[in-house]
Amino acid sequence: MRMNKDFEISVAPMMDWTDRHCRYFHRLISPHAKLYTEMVTAGALIHGDAARFLRFDKAEHPVALQLGGSDEAPLARSAEMGAAHGYDEINLNCGCPSDRVQSGSFGACLMNEPAHVAACIGAMIDAVDIPVTVKCRIGIDKEDSFEFLDRFVGTIADKGCKTFIIHARSAWLKGLSPKENRDVPPLNYARVHEVKEKYPELRIILNGGVTQMTRIEEAEGLDGVMIGREAYQNPYWLAEVERKIFGNHEVLGRDKIARAMIPYIERQAAEFDTPVKSITRHMMGLYHHQPGAKHWRRALSNYPYEDGAGSEVIEKAIADKDAAVKVHADARKE
Repeated sequence: MRMNKDFEISVAPMMDWTDRHCRYFHRLISPHAKLYTEMVTAGALIHGDAARFLRFDKAEHPVALQLGGSDEAPLARSAEMGAAHGYDEINLNCGCPSDRVQSGSFGACLMNEPAHVAACIGAMIDAVDIPVTVKCRIGIDKEDSFEFLDRFVGTIADKGCKTFIIHARSAWLKGLSPKENRDVPPLNYARVHEVKEKYPELRIILNGGVTQMTRIEEAEGLDGVMIGREAYQNPYWLAEVERKIFGNHEVLGRDKIARAMIPYIERQAAEFDTPVKSITRHMMGLYHHQPGAKHWRRALSNYPYEDGAGSEVIEKAIADKDAAVKVHADARKE
């Protein structure tokens, strides 16, 4: 299966998950996927430790900065900071349903204010020379129709936004938790395709429920798919995507990826005093559904948390995994 040459695969911004260590790990598996930061609020960038929030490794390119906020000037300033720091894209979050985001009047609730979002996007576009994009839902609460989504997309596109990443579920802001909002509202891929049909000049990326190749096939005619939790819980699936979508048959094997993290771990410890557990926590799913996976996870749940733990935990975890596989294979021979 080969999509058109401009078809985009990306890994979704996920709070507490897609930090710079996770993104470096994902890049080793997938040379082609676009990577996204966790959502960073404009206030945190302007008034907080911007260097920490914006830090990334050059290997992560192409990498996008996702911003949260609802005020034009801070968003424009934050976009400038992201562009100056070297990000390839600035994305505005108009899809997160969490209570914290709602209390700040941004995220998914912004879909009720397309004119205001358009003003924010216009200010951001004027501030930078890199693409400014929007991530949204297909609707919110009772506003769950093509007309509602069409009004939102059309209003913002008029300000120059060319790319919309659309999570094909409505956000139910009342009565569901953020976790339930990722599963309970039904998927509606047809509505995303309907947007593309009306706006063929826009780049429309499908998000939501992309956990297998057949879901990617359902995005034919669109401009790409964004993969969420599956990329985190089963990260090596990105290697299959590399092979089948991009025709890349030179992806690294799991052991090589694990070992390729060793110099990164050592560099992060030397430069930023980063504890190994902050990096290895993102690697737990590398051997998902593979022999020895349980022992790999167990090792990474223990060794990195021991006093003085460093990059050696990777080789120890591989050894534990391999030993378990050998015991199983020997038992089957008897």
